[in-house]
Amino acid sequence: MSRSAAKRRALALEYPPSEPCSCETCRLYCLRPGWWTVQQAKEAMRAGYGCRMMLEIAPERTFGVLSPAFRGCERNFALNDFADRGCTFLHGDRCELHGTGFQPLECRFCHHGRRGLGPRCHAALEDEWHSPAGRALVTRWTDIFGLRGDLKVRGLGKIVNF
Repeated sequence: MSRSAAKRRALALEYPPSEPCSCETCRLYCLRPGWWTVQQAKEAMRAGYGCRMMLEIAPERTFGVLSPAFRGCERNFALNDFADRGCTFLHGDRCELHGTGFQPLECRFCHHGRRGLGPRCHAALEDEWHSPAGRALVTRWTDIFGLRGDLKVRGLGKIVNF
């Protein structure tokens, strides 16, 4: 097993899926798009979900994360103007990705019974995206949706290995 495959397996074991729940707390978690692993995002792109992703940039501008988009922010950078619109895959109280195999690891893990554990999961996913594989996927996605030039203009070119 490759080192990256072992790391993905370790993340899946450390942050296992929770039981489905539609309580108020769990529904509120669903307003903010959760993060895929790099491999999950790659598989979601292959399945045609790339056009419903957005690119979140780390505050220090050293890496990016492809995530489900805020509604109205698809195929773009994560813009605060859209943050209050919720996840593009959330319709009413239901996630369109639930049960498809494409639900992000962070979304599957977070649950009202796991309060306080979400930040640890988020940090582990951040570490995974801050990698050559993460940068390569961000590069591919920005090429597909014509955003690479925008990265240069915004001074973010270094996250995609220019």
